[in-house]
Amino acid sequence: MKHIYANLLGNWVDLSSDEECTIGDSHVKPNTWYEENAEIFAPLQRTAKNSLYQFPYVHIYYKGKDYRINPVVHMQIVTEPN
Repeated sequence: MKHIYANLLGNWVDLSSDEECTIGDSHVKPNTWYEENAEIFAPLQRTAKNSLYQFPYVHIYYKGKDYRINPVVHMQIVTEPN
């Protein structure tokens, strides 16, 4: 089984364990997001070169809050053997 972990406000949480959690613009479950190409926002060319809005991010809805995090630093995928 795969677990999708994210560092949200300094706490690593298992997004896969929350039934209400969604990821991305299409608001899919964490494991579905991972299995369907793990889409992130990451423009090849930035329209505003010195803007936080142009950096790669993932949009996460978790426990009633919206998060926008850098997936390179703040996400981990853990696979446990069956």
